Amino acid sequence: FGEGCRIAPGVTLGANTVLGRRCVLHPGVHIGADCSLGDDCELFSGVVLYRRTQVGNRVRIHANSVLGSDGYGYVLVNGRHEKVPQVGFVDVGDDVEIGACVTIDRGALGPTRVRKDTKIDNLCQIAHNVQIGEHCLIVSQTGISGSTTLGDYVTMAGKVGTAGHIHIGSRSIVSGNSMVAKDLPEGSFVSGYLARPHRQWMECQAALNRLPALVKRLGKKG
Repeated sequence: FGEGCRIAPGVTLGANTVLGRRCVLHPGVHIGADCSLGDDCELFSGVVLYRRTQVGNRVRIHANSVLGSDGYGYVLVNGRHEKVPQVGFVDVGDDVEIGACVTIDRGALGPTRVRKDTKIDNLCQIAHNVQIGEHCLIVSQTGISGSTTLGDYVTMAGKVGTAGHIHIGSRSIVSGNSMVAKDLPEGSFVSGYLARPHRQWMECQAALNRLPALVKRLGKKG
């Protein structure tokens, strides 16, 4: 334990876990074996860190979030779904804030990583092997599929989804309720399902709104 830590009732700590200075653990926090927290971290009630989770300095994790649970990996063997062992871990950088009820899965082999100063809203799912860059904003109910990578300063608005194994370039913006199914170059601004350049999506929506009037005119000409 570092100097000045405050540990509330009902907290459990695994073997070989290290806490930095001035960490605050609220009631009911569980930290597994071989984890580490930097200085000035705060974990709210019900937070769970599975084994080997690494957390940087000044990280805040809100209630009931889970870091390091198994990634979703199965292989079909003789008609049954057999589990693929998930032996990686989660690595969270400095100054990250993670909202309530967020799940971040451990990597299959290496780390699932959230780099410094990224802010994750409530109710988000970060799958195994995802790599999130620095200073990103991930808004509520976003789901990022396995092995997706985000550059720096990416904004993903509410209810965004991604396919797996894609790259979203730095300073890209994905507007709410969009689905990203392919790589996005740096500085993209996309919307829709499937996500496309924002201006193109807006033009499609405008054309769709004009369809009733167009059908009426065609009917009169007929």
